[in-house]
Amino acid sequence: MTEYARAREVAEQAREKEWARPSFGKQLFLGDFRPDLVHPAPELSEQEAKKGEDFLRALRRFLHDSVDPALIERSAVVPDDVVKGLRALGAFGMTIDNKYGGLGLSHLYYTRALALTASYSPALSALLSAHQSIGVPQPLKLFGTPEQKQRFLPRCARGGISAFLLTEPDVGSDPARLSTTAVRDGDSYVIDGVKLWTTNGVVADLLVVMARTGSKISAFVVEADAPGITVEHRNSFMGLRGIENGVTRFHQVRVPAGNLIGREGQGLKIALTTLNTGRLSLPATCAGSVKWAAKIAREWGAERVQWGHPIGEHEAVARKISFIACTAYALEAIVDLVSRLADDETNDIRIEAALAKLYGSEMAWRVADELVQIRGGRGYETAESLRARGERGVPAEQMLRDVRINRIFEGSTEIMHLLIAREAVDTHLSVAGGLIDPKADLKAKRRAATKAGGFYARWLPTLVAGAGQFPTSYSHFGPLAHHLRYVERTSRKLARCTFYGMSRWQGKLEHKQGFLSRIVDIGAELFAITATCVRAQEDAAEFGHKPQEIADMFCHQARLRADALFHRLWDNSDARDVRLARLILDGRYTFVEEGILDPSLDGPWIAPALPGLSTASDVHRHIH
Repeated sequence: MTEYARAREVAEQAREKEWARPSFGKQLFLGDFRPDLVHPAPELSEQEAKKGEDFLRALRRFLHDSVDPALIERSAVVPDDVVKGLRALGAFGMTIDNKYGGLGLSHLYYTRALALTASYSPALSALLSAHQSIGVPQPLKLFGTPEQKQRFLPRCARGGISAFLLTEPDVGSDPARLSTTAVRDGDSYVIDGVKLWTTNGVVADLLVVMARTGSKISAFVVEADAPGITVEHRNSFMGLRGIENGVTRFHQVRVPAGNLIGREGQGLKIALTTLNTGRLSLPATCAGSVKWAAKIAREWGAERVQWGHPIGEHEAVARKISFIACTAYALEAIVDLVSRLADDETNDIRIEAALAKLYGSEMAWRVADELVQIRGGRGYETAESLRARGERGVPAEQMLRDVRINRIFEGSTEIMHLLIAREAVDTHLSVAGGLIDPKADLKAKRRAATKAGGFYARWLPTLVAGAGQFPTSYSHFGPLAHHLRYVERTSRKLARCTFYGMSRWQGKLEHKQGFLSRIVDIGAELFAITATCVRAQEDAAEFGHKPQEIADMFCHQARLRADALFHRLWDNSDARDVRLARLILDGRYTFVEEGILDPSLDGPWIAPALPGLSTASDVHRHIH
């Protein structure tokens, strides 16, 4: 088996393969627009809503009165008294059930709390979300034993900081290369290996560690101060300067067998399942940042006058302000909708959560770039410098640096495209996968052909016509109904394109990553339009026509992006780019690089993760 095939098999084994509950996203990619699955959006009980609102008020007051975001940016450290204040608020136990000492907030108010925090101090939001969304609380909530929950969750709720350790120096999105091992020895496992980019790892009390048990990967809860653990280095980044992210070495670390989460070999499944809802933390932080950008763009666009008019009235800038404000409304609509679906638990939201992460991180980056452009030289200048010379210290350049990581965190944009594409074509692989399976014999292919023929004979005719072609469809959405008709028509077109791509490339489709990425991006725009229309109709009760006006503009922008992506499905340079890239990698065009000096510091591209006892000083620290 090739290394690629082995990696693919590991990833496939970790997937959730069953669709026990309905999925709006799954049906959307099949050309079956099901607004009934998301509208009306599920409502929280009055008690849950009051608990959430009370916490948001307390959190807002604490952030305003006790947190200096400029100090965190300047010192690259979250002060201990801020961590203690968050502990006192219960912020480390937002998602933990009341019976374990947590606040037991809904997903909706958890994501709203992260959005609020991120708008003020993204490093604080990263601290809280890494602890709860991918750290110890979420895996134990889903897979932990009653004894594990009782042992660890009260500590996490009280503010015992947790971290998630999967990545290694030679392992990013390819877990098949994982080299950290956990060997059973009596009533313990002995862990050896090196983990990289351990968000919260420098200050963590508890760790979720992914390690190889034989040929498979398992998950463990590990005490951060266990003998043999050394935090060798605290990493520094272009943004999120306050996060405590490091390199952690394990040498003969003994972990009780009772700390195994789930069963041996379930590690990647635990990680992926955790991220189904855990991924909502990133689009939530993106939404908070973009909402802040909308405020700054509005105020600056009205204040700054050039050529006799506020710059916001000049078309070149007005287009940017419109894009920022519309995107702010849409991202909040997406996060709120998926959060409410997660609370309701009647839908399978794995595709919706992944789309929210992908779309939120990409759009937040575009917004940050446009905000810096609107601010001009002041956008490039630091907030501290602006304030030092007597102007308002707007940290626009910091936002640009801070949001950039979201396109990489918890699944890069490229990996998210492939992950969502795999789920989007799952039905096709279920019914026709045998036809393109290179290991299938002729008899198996005949059976697969019969099965596929029956499915496609029923499915393909449903893509010809639908409700989107009737001018009265979705009329209860008022002036936004035509956008939902567009979504219905376009989802059928998207499904037809996906089917044509499968027919054309068959088993090679998984390597057509440009095509698959555009398919996913179109689906993301359609989901965004739907979520925004659902939100605008709901908001109309409080704000009248104003939400529909901004939603209408967002939908127009999203439709233009989707239509452009359709064109590029078939008219692109993908194949030629791949051919040229191979020649570039072979060194054919090094003359392009002549006339420069490389300022990179000496060292290997990837530091070797050699086993053994650490020789570095331990930079791990406790916040008592």
